[in-house]
Amino acid sequence: MPKILLFANNSSDMDYLISVLESDTAMQFDMVFNKNDAINLLKHIVYDIVFTEFISTDSVGSNIIDYVSCNCQHTKCIVFTKQPSIKNSVEAIRKGASDYLTISSSPEDIFSVIEKSIQKKSDKKNQEKKVFCDIKKFGEIVGESNKIVDIYRTIEKVSTSNSTVLILGESGTGKELIARAIHFNSKRREKALITINCGAIPEELLESELFGHEKGAFTGAHRTRIGRFEIADGGCIFLDEIGDMSPNLQVKILRVLQEQTFERVGSVESIKVNVRIMAATNINLQEAIKKGKFREDLYYRLNVIPINVPSLRERKSDIPLLVDYFCQKLQIENGEKFFSEKSLETLIKYHWPGNVRELENLVEMLFVMTEGNNIRFEDLPDKIKQASQVNQKKDFSFLNSDLCFSDAVEQYEKQLILQALEQTNWIKAKAAKRLKMNRTTLVERIKKMKLKAAKVSENK
Repeated sequence: MPKILLFANNSSDMDYLISVLESDTAMQFDMVFNKNDAINLLKHIVYDIVFTEFISTDSVGSNIIDYVSCNCQHTKCIVFTKQPSIKNSVEAIRKGASDYLTISSSPEDIFSVIEKSIQKKSDKKNQEKKVFCDIKKFGEIVGESNKIVDIYRTIEKVSTSNSTVLILGESGTGKELIARAIHFNSKRREKALITINCGAIPEELLESELFGHEKGAFTGAHRTRIGRFEIADGGCIFLDEIGDMSPNLQVKILRVLQEQTFERVGSVESIKVNVRIMAATNINLQEAIKKGKFREDLYYRLNVIPINVPSLRERKSDIPLLVDYFCQKLQIENGEKFFSEKSLETLIKYHWPGNVRELENLVEMLFVMTEGNNIRFEDLPDKIKQASQVNQKKDFSFLNSDLCFSDAVEQYEKQLILQALEQTNWIKAKAAKRLKMNRTTLVERIKKMKLKAAKVSENK
């Protein structure tokens, strides 16, 4: 049964509609008589339909339509009025109403419009579910942007081979999800996929983790231990953050890639395995090679099939899909909640330095901390609201002012520097690299322009 809200600014205008709805004993609805009460209910309850009057574009009913359009994406607004006019009906639809009824509408017409509105909502939800079903074979990789579609195609091609894959991208972009999708679409899917974070384990322990050790090989080695490569025999091993691996271990990984053999720590007996290796890193390996921190021969062995994962700011059109996906996961435990149109627009404007992982954590936090069913712009963290306001200001509106050319250039330069600082959390070295300028030059510009962040670490 649909959830219906009647906004009766003039209660007598709704008498006929109320009598029609009450004729169906199963039909339940709430009724309010002023705008504040209506908005308060809409903040805490997800209604399927809101009935309101519409007399003119500046009427209270028009304001309610505006509010529903901006904040209640899963609610349909239907106008009901005693004063029908073609002009008002067109204007109401333009404002965001889904349909228009008058006192001359028959009960059958009214129930038909209600049913049609509910069907539209159901069709939208089914379409969203279809999107997720279509991409199910790619695990939790969600998106329809061109760059993500390219990733899907690459996964399909790579999954049919045993070639080594190197996945490159910023932290939080989902590199491990891509490795999992490749494995579970490959012929090796019945065997293990072993993941190990090379940057999270100390060098002296990582070798034993990878290759195992014999009893007595070192202090504390009380028994023989099988390493990750042996466990992954017949399957795949995913070496995450391989750019943080020490040069000594890089030599041993190179040998495994070349010969598929290794020795446990403390043993001279070679062990043969059949393992597909996938690796990932968020650092620039070519720069690491120049600095002597990464072996060039290992790089070329790993870089057989490179996959570059786009950052979230490079595929912002996927943000609504990602938000819907995370909401579907969270609503099982937390109940159904929706993001308002304005809050979604704000998320799209944010630069997401933490990428998809940051977005997922934010959605979970809002699900837990926000009261009611609607997550509004006001519920978002200040840093996201402020960043969206900064982004709104990054335009060329000053060209229409009386600024001279040099002042206009200075204004635009200021905006570019602010954007780079915001995107790197005010880490000046990273901002300077993004702007392709010296750090000292950037610091001088910041001082000259008197740019300040809310909180900036002194060592940045």
